[in-house]
Amino acid sequence: MKYAISGGTGFIGSHLANLWQEQGHQVMIITRNADKARDAANRGISYVTWEQIKKDPSTLESLDGVVNLAGESLNQRWSDTAKQRILQSRLDSVHQLADVLDRLEYKPKVIIQSSAIGIYGTSDTEVYTEASSIEPVDFLSEVCVQWENAAKQRLNYSRLVIVRTGLVLGSKGAFPLMQLPYKLGVGGPMGSGRQYMSWIHIADMVRLIDFAVQQEQVSGPLNATTPHPVNNDTFGKTIGQVLHRPHWFPVPSFVLKTLLGEMSILILEGQQVLPEKAQKHQFTFKYPELIGAVKHELRS
Repeated sequence: MKYAISGGTGFIGSHLANLWQEQGHQVMIITRNADKARDAANRGISYVTWEQIKKDPSTLESLDGVVNLAGESLNQRWSDTAKQRILQSRLDSVHQLADVLDRLEYKPKVIIQSSAIGIYGTSDTEVYTEASSIEPVDFLSEVCVQWENAAKQRLNYSRLVIVRTGLVLGSKGAFPLMQLPYKLGVGGPMGSGRQYMSWIHIADMVRLIDFAVQQEQVSGPLNATTPHPVNNDTFGKTIGQVLHRPHWFPVPSFVLKTLLGEMSILILEGQQVLPEKAQKHQFTFKYPELIGAVKHELRS
């Protein structure tokens, strides 16, 4: 099989590229960063820059699948300027890919477009699935709605799967930062501790994308979360348990709001999201329970 990944040098993209390389597929990473691209090439994965693709889109002819993971990081203070960059980078990634695919004679058989569970808004009590109604209530949900709408309008050549990603546990991303207070002996709940954290291990994240590519009956929104989300208090206790460190030092909401501004919503609010569609199609999670995922990461 022949696959292309936009945003393939990032946390999720690099793991996905490695998985497909190990399976014997041809993997092409599309990136703006030539240095990162050369690193990918050194691992035996081909790469191409957007400038090269725009000049010669034929490189993407007859792909079995293309995955679009590109978009500016949320991990920054959300000034008005930053919020505009966050939104525009996601919309631009869709339009840029569509502009290239428009010029192909043979379109990809399947397109995987990233999104996020932030589209559901936040709640301590509601349970969300792919069938839940969507109504923008905050910055993140508005970004996700516009992002997904752009994909549905521009990337509708063939089967389109929109992967709504939760908190991804792995050696990069947010998880290393979440471990740090416990390693320093000052771990504890964030804010109320009641907010849900719908997570997924990086191994299951990329396996689910691969599953969505292979399973022709999977289309539309697909929640990339474990069947067993937990609240923030339980999440922290689990890290403390594995590290043999106390879970005792609560961080008040006002402290996080002062330090992080509006971005604190990522920590202080959450949503309980279930992977109903993945389970309906018999996807098997390697790490369905938090304790197993945390043990794997902290002891590997």
